[in-house]
Amino acid sequence: MADTISGIRIPDSKIAREAAELVRQYETEMLFNHSVRVFVFGALKGARQNLKFDAELLYVAALFHDLGLVDHFHTETKRFEVDGADAARKFLRSHGIAEPKADLVWEAIALHTTPGIPQYMRPEIALTNAGVLVDAVGVGYDDYTAEQRDGVLAALPRGDFKNEFIEVQTCSALKKPQTTFGTVNFDFVAERDPTFHRPNACTRIRNTPWPS
Repeated sequence: MADTISGIRIPDSKIAREAAELVRQYETEMLFNHSVRVFVFGALKGARQNLKFDAELLYVAALFHDLGLVDHFHTETKRFEVDGADAARKFLRSHGIAEPKADLVWEAIALHTTPGIPQYMRPEIALTNAGVLVDAVGVGYDDYTAEQRDGVLAALPRGDFKNEFIEVQTCSALKKPQTTFGTVNFDFVAERDPTFHRPNACTRIRNTPWPS
């Protein structure tokens, strides 16, 4: 991987290198490239908006943000975002990173698919979400120059990203469909299994033991 991509320097500290090695060990090339693209696009947006952010923490958040989709980090009852967040916090703690910084990365990963909230939070959280949005669903695509986008793709090819990413997300969601309630992850279940009915918020309220 290049040291600099579209003008963004890839963090090269001991923690950054070991984080990349761990994630690369478990993720496919498609997921790993996506994760690094999330960092680069997030960092580009941060630079464009003159935000002060910790590049190393943003890099770790981006690297780990989809690790919960991997079988090794999968749990039966947690959202995949939380599985990845837990793995990142455990990694950072094992490297002596202070709890507030480890928690910040946890929040960035846990919230990366949540609409309407991350952009108002600390830069590392907002930029992780922004990187995910542009790379996965194209939100903010035109905010980047063609040269920036081409530079990212030259270093980190997408391949058949759309189909492969949907398949990975779908496989994860189908393993624990109840965790998709209230999240965008339900869409992956609904597309593959139209017989699955997600819990209905109104029904849940009406069925509580309260008398009114």
